[in-house]
Amino acid sequence: MLRAWMGKLYVQVLIGIFVGLLVGLFVPDVAVKLQPLANGFIKLIKMLLAPIIFGTVVLGMAKMGNIKEVGRIGVRALLYFEILSTLALVIGLVVVNVVRPGVGMNIDASHIDASAISSYTKTAASQGGIVHFFMDIIPTTIVDAFSRGAMLQVIFISIMMGIALVQIGERGKPLVDVIDAMLQSLFRIVAMVMRLAPIGAGAGVAYTIGRYGVGSLWALGWLMLCVYITSVVFVVLIIGSVARWSGFPLMHFMRYFKDELLITLATCSTEAVLPRMMAKLERLGCSRSVVGLVLPTGYTFNADGTCIYLTMAAIFVAQATNTPLTLIDQVVVLGVLLLTSKGSAGVAGAGFVTLAATLSSIGTVPVTGLVLLLGVDRFMNEARAVTNLIGNGVATIAIAKWEGALDQAMVQEVIDEQRGTAPPRIIDSEPELAAIAEK
Repeated sequence: MLRAWMGKLYVQVLIGIFVGLLVGLFVPDVAVKLQPLANGFIKLIKMLLAPIIFGTVVLGMAKMGNIKEVGRIGVRALLYFEILSTLALVIGLVVVNVVRPGVGMNIDASHIDASAISSYTKTAASQGGIVHFFMDIIPTTIVDAFSRGAMLQVIFISIMMGIALVQIGERGKPLVDVIDAMLQSLFRIVAMVMRLAPIGAGAGVAYTIGRYGVGSLWALGWLMLCVYITSVVFVVLIIGSVARWSGFPLMHFMRYFKDELLITLATCSTEAVLPRMMAKLERLGCSRSVVGLVLPTGYTFNADGTCIYLTMAAIFVAQATNTPLTLIDQVVVLGVLLLTSKGSAGVAGAGFVTLAATLSSIGTVPVTGLVLLLGVDRFMNEARAVTNLIGNGVATIAIAKWEGALDQAMVQEVIDEQRGTAPPRIIDSEPELAAIAEK
């Protein structure tokens, strides 16, 4: 019994997180040196993302055989993403104005040393705005898109390839078979890499606690508490409502994806679990074409947790530095964030880059105030990452139902497994992931 329980991935990850917490608290010097283990685990997953996304999108489109259907899924996905992202931004704006966590700090922005955020402001300046963002979707070369792991560029290439294979029909079947075999092999590699998840999760927690210390939480604890509570409320009320409509309630979703949620919480990376999310969503009953198009695109266009953080952090800096903002000013901040929150995907320190770009373009809130957030940004990144993951998982299920591409019988089978009325099928092993890829 104990051996079977210990064999579950989420149990191993929980143990890794607990050990990492202890190491970070009691031997912080050692904990800081463990960062390469966490980064190495994430890099192992990232090296597989581009070909997995390519294979999933191309196969989904080729087997669907209907270009108009692909276009409809894309339009519905973008509409959904924009509505949910806007709601997240508005809710964050309302909460930060009601709670006012920065009021009373009385920080003089002119006395802040901005050298600590110089790399973020330089990156923000180089982004080039919304026009640059859309132009960057078109890769310089196909090889460049895959070598850099540029997700939107890979999706763009995948859609073009999928359309081409649909148009040439039977002549493209040999290539489809090759891509199918490649995808099966990649999922086997994912299953192998996921055995290292407990080490990566534990190292990530150890580094965070060892590097920043628990003491850094108290200085800006009120803002952190607001971000976490707002994220929970958004997930329960907004995303939870969508999940109920989809026929897979939030509690069932959390139980089904518990492994991925724990890994994301520990590593602050949603990309680390993208392949497993795709596999398990297909196992749940979502069609491959919907999963391949919606989930990777959502990573860029549907960052609900990041949107909550962005509005709260921007207004917090204004409050802390006693910068007066009228209602019109805050609406402008909201409007700019609607654009900039989409423009920093794939950029290291995306939250800071987006904030720097937003505050620089507005000009009323001092960019140097971002220094106040450096100490706790990593801790808030956990709330952002988990909220983003839940939002995109539920979005994929919802759009699959909207499209009539969700197998309700398979959804019910998973619910019955959780209730104990059907034999369990836990996706924790290499054969299980490979079997999903073969379907």
